[in-house]
Amino acid sequence: MSEQFEFGGEIVWRPTPDYIERANLTRFMRLHGIDGFDELMRRSTEDVAWFSEAVLQFLDIQFYEPYSRVVDFSQGIPWPKWCVDGKMNIVHNCLDKYVGTPTEAQTAFIWEGEEGATRSVTYGELHRQVNRAANALRSLGLGKGDAIGIYMPMIPEIVVALLAVAKIGGVILPLFSGYGVSAVVTRLKDADAKALLTADGIFRRGKAVTMKTVADLAAAQVPTLRHMIVVNRAGLDVAMQPGRDHWWHALVDPQPAAAKTEVTEAEDILMVIYTSGTTGRPKGAVHTHAGFPVKGAQDMAFGTDLHPGEILYWMTDMGWMMGPWLVFGALLLGGTFFIYDGAPDYPGPDRLWAMVARHRITTLGISPTLVRALIPKGDEHWQKHDLSSLRFFASTGEPWNPGPWMWLFEKVGGGKRPIINYSGGTEISGGIVMGNPILPLKACAFSGPCPGIAADVFDEDGNSVTDEVGELVIKAPWIGMTRGFWKDPQRYIETYWSRWPDVWVHGDFAARDSDGLWYILGRSDDTIKVAGKRLGPAEAESVVVAHPAIMEAAAIGVPHEIKGSALVLFCVLAPGHQAGDELRAELRRMVVEAMGKALAPKEILFVSDLPKTRNAKVMRRMVRAAYLGQDPGDTSSLVNPEAVDEIKKAK
Repeated sequence: MSEQFEFGGEIVWRPTPDYIERANLTRFMRLHGIDGFDELMRRSTEDVAWFSEAVLQFLDIQFYEPYSRVVDFSQGIPWPKWCVDGKMNIVHNCLDKYVGTPTEAQTAFIWEGEEGATRSVTYGELHRQVNRAANALRSLGLGKGDAIGIYMPMIPEIVVALLAVAKIGGVILPLFSGYGVSAVVTRLKDADAKALLTADGIFRRGKAVTMKTVADLAAAQVPTLRHMIVVNRAGLDVAMQPGRDHWWHALVDPQPAAAKTEVTEAEDILMVIYTSGTTGRPKGAVHTHAGFPVKGAQDMAFGTDLHPGEILYWMTDMGWMMGPWLVFGALLLGGTFFIYDGAPDYPGPDRLWAMVARHRITTLGISPTLVRALIPKGDEHWQKHDLSSLRFFASTGEPWNPGPWMWLFEKVGGGKRPIINYSGGTEISGGIVMGNPILPLKACAFSGPCPGIAADVFDEDGNSVTDEVGELVIKAPWIGMTRGFWKDPQRYIETYWSRWPDVWVHGDFAARDSDGLWYILGRSDDTIKVAGKRLGPAEAESVVVAHPAIMEAAAIGVPHEIKGSALVLFCVLAPGHQAGDELRAELRRMVVEAMGKALAPKEILFVSDLPKTRNAKVMRRMVRAAYLGQDPGDTSSLVNPEAVDEIKKAK
């Protein structure tokens, strides 16, 4: 990624008349007399109130008491108030309003477990299950404003739990199912959690792994926590503390199937989702009933184009924002979502494709990291399954390399199914930029900003630039923006609003080309500057990943006396390949040929894995810290913290 980024590549997918005609985006524009996407972007960002209200109506968001104003900016651009004076509860819009309509009999979600069990739940059944869980929570004295942790596998009960906490007006605290004790404690303590919903254990690669033990150790360190409800998922023999612990089946199942939905303010807190920083405690992004779910459903409607009768599967954990995004978005659209509790390549590399075929999934959200891991397994694994139900691929979490993107698009997708690339964050409630079904695509690119997001690319002086790499910024508020960080408003302002007045600086390097397509090129704090040339990790990584011996790579910059920074590459070998000086020299030559001699790597090291979060983001800052012998910061979000130790030893 040089100062003048070369945007190579041609348009590889153009929407067919069928994609355009079926699109929710097309229907929305026709409703408002909008002729094209450019006009939609202009209207949606210049008149935020009009667009927000139009989306609320499009999604049929119902209020118990109407709002007096769509948005109030009197406390400043970073602190807008949405749907002022409005009273509502998002669960009414996800479930209650469908009772007595045809949607009640439709499938809300489908679940599959690693062991092969499956379950399909209708909207009506989900409504009754959520009511029972809400009654159970209320029987324990829990109610409006109480923070409740959800630390569970991706099983049907986790969907019920999420919605039940919202139904009683509680505050949802989603926790990654792979967290250790300290990560759970930090988040529960910070939010003053009163209860924790968990399970005895979780299945991974055919083995039952305990969760209750971690929950017990964590609960002992959280003074406010009084209750724990436990799902019997794995059949493990676990200790139950009398007075505090309750089995889900004993407490929830006997409850009445009718329950009142708590009337909440539109701006009442729905959820606090914690994201990890490089230093300090995790940041709790605050989201409201009229915020996160509305933005999530809007993106799902306009980007992944979900309709009733279609099935969306996004590989995620409920502790990552894409978990609640999946549940709230699909239910608000009257569609169907799919969840899976298990490893995507167990018992074989075709498990993912088998599930797509078995359940007739129409949209598959998959990470670039998983695609890179599946390619060396061989094409026969996807070829033996009927994938004709798929209309879209989707991805988020990590920048693509062209090779894996084209493999998924051309081979698995037959060159006919677009990859809806999606990038934003927990604090956004979804996307800043996203693909969509009505605009053309280039490899690794985004069609443009999400409607309603006034995105831009700024150079170091705050000037808007095209065909050049810069900071990804947002110049106007949107309804899904976080209402700040839990108990830490100043940190929120410093993180996003402190560089340019009333401009959200997201922390990603981005670019848009002269054809109007957008690219995310990694975190701006991951940027490497070598001899005055600014280099983004994605470009260097794409060069070496193109070699058949390399499955994955992470590029970092390390201090250099003369150049300022030098490039170091960590490479994960594809199966059947060996590390050695010959391969190292070959990779070095490839980088020099592609990027110039000045950007030649100082070092190329081989490791078995790279430190990743549950949503498959490679944590380059931790790679750099480990390499330099520095404190890597909060590692609780990693699925493989042992990778950090391997990097320390690889030097």
